Formats: sequence, structure tokens, C-alpha cells
Amino acid sequence: MADSMPVKANFTQFINGFAVQTLVHLGKMSNPMTGKAGVDLANAKYSIDILGILEEKTKGNLTSEEEEYLSNLLRDLRMEYVTVMNEKPGEAGESTENESKDEASS
Repeated sequence: MADSMPVKANFTQFINGFAVQTLVHLGKMSNPMTGKAGVDLANAKYSIDILGILEEKTKGNLTSEEEEYLSNLLRDLRMEYVTVMNEKPGEAGESTENESKDEASS
């Protein structure tokens, strides 16, 4: 077994987890469980909202680099959300992955 240093957890890694979840829900990355990309705007919005809460609740407690990173990350994810939402009008809150499963079982 190779000797390796344990990864030190930090705030940036923590928020990147939510960012990856958001990108999966926006269909920009494949779901690691299914290997398929699908859009789930409701869960994408939830992940973005969680990051927004973290930004609000950690104000004044982050380094300037962490603050800037979170702010830029939120801006980019919100813009991506709006782009995907506009590409799929009428699907807000719906999941294309779930629809595919429902259609396959019918």
C-alpha cells in the first residue's frame, strides 16, 4: 500500500462539492451513479441556494481568497442555471433523468 498524506479538508474543497453537484444537476457533468447526464433544475437550484446560505452565514469569517472564490463560483453557477433554464422552458423543477426512467417503465 502506497504511503500517502491524508487530504486536508478546507473550505474551497467543501464548496466545490456543491458546485459539482450543481453541474451534475444542470446536465453539464455525468451523474457518477448512472453515468448519464440529465437536467434537474430543482436540485440545481437547491445546491445553489445552499451555497448562497453559506456565503451569507460565513460573511466576515472567510479569507479574502475564499470570499472571492465563493462569490465567483456562485455567479458562474447562477448564470449557468439561467442558461439551462432558458434552454428548457417549462421544465423548471423537473428532472429529465426521472422522466426517462418513468417512460422506460411504462
